[in-house]
Amino acid sequence: SEDPSVTLFREYLRIDTVHPKPDYDAAIQFLERIGTELGLACQKVEVCQGRVVLILTWQGTNPRLRSVLLNSHTDVVPVFEEHWTYPPFEAVKDPQGNIYARGAQDMKCVSIQYLEAVRRLKAEGKCFARTIHLTFVPDEEVGGHKGMEMFVQRPEFKALNVGFALDEGLASPSDTFSVFYSERSPWWIKVKCMGSPGHGSRFISNTAAEKMHKVINSFLAFRESEKQRLKSDSSLTLGDVTSLNLTMLEGGVSFNVVPSEMAAGFDIRIPPTVDLKAFEKQVATWCRDAGDGVTYEFHQKCMDQHVSSTEESDPWWKAFSGVCRDMKLQFKLEIFPAATDSRYIRAVRHPAIGFSPMNRTPVLLHDHNEFLNEQVFLRGIDIYARLLPALASVPPLPTEG
Repeated sequence: SEDPSVTLFREYLRIDTVHPKPDYDAAIQFLERIGTELGLACQKVEVCQGRVVLILTWQGTNPRLRSVLLNSHTDVVPVFEEHWTYPPFEAVKDPQGNIYARGAQDMKCVSIQYLEAVRRLKAEGKCFARTIHLTFVPDEEVGGHKGMEMFVQRPEFKALNVGFALDEGLASPSDTFSVFYSERSPWWIKVKCMGSPGHGSRFISNTAAEKMHKVINSFLAFRESEKQRLKSDSSLTLGDVTSLNLTMLEGGVSFNVVPSEMAAGFDIRIPPTVDLKAFEKQVATWCRDAGDGVTYEFHQKCMDQHVSSTEESDPWWKAFSGVCRDMKLQFKLEIFPAATDSRYIRAVRHPAIGFSPMNRTPVLLHDHNEFLNEQVFLRGIDIYARLLPALASVPPLPTEG
């Protein structure tokens, strides 16, 4: 008696695409099979060895118009099975209809919702002026550097003639849906402190540890100020402030040896409202104030701060928000607190909205016991079945003649 869409969703969840060795081949074969069933054109683009982007295309009646891109990623993050109630790659459904699996929320649900919405619309005999492309990309969970970041530079991406993109969002525990129009820039910074070494029994001056102490104090004092700013202003969400976390500490060779070098790694996420050049100057000041021999280097430095329009005068947003109003969907506009492939799409000047239609659902991406209720999943298909016609029927824009 299970809905066929739910069965398909659970089948996809059972494909083990977990890092560090995701079975991308099985995922692509599965998705290509569905695309063929639906009569969609299939194209595979190997952006680098072993990393394939699958493109499924529903051709519009006016291919000259810019297309609608539905993006999702095929990979999922690792699991700690001992903390799971059910095996994380068996897609067990409990008596309440909750489907437990890694990727249930992030984001295999959205991939199948796209496909099932297309299936429904094609079964109804619908066709639209604009072409709809579905892209399934690898490696988003490890930064997208061998996935979307490379793909947007390829001629095959440019040939898609993208006008507007949908990508992943987050679950929402309330009735309100979260809709993301931008995201924070991720900076991963490694600070190195050089100092005087010596025997662990002496009070040595100018040690690496003393300098590291000052660095950590400066960074974490800023962290606390941003934490308090978020806490004291109810209008702010996590995406509106800069988060900073000390994530790595390195140094030392023995208990009785004062090390000559120590290092710390920081994960910083910066909203588009912050001047990035000014923020880097602040980082440089913190390091300089800690003493001589203190340097920093970037392991990731995203400088893109593009924001997709949410003005009613924007035809793409008008189509999206219009469906939400018609379906009486409450939504809240937010800046995405982490990083998704949307940043690469926006970086090449295409508007992108992050939206995963999961309300009344705890946020469990990357968490133990990740699940999605089957009724919430099916409601998401209903929503996409209304969104896609609206977006694919946006009238020709002035730039499209």
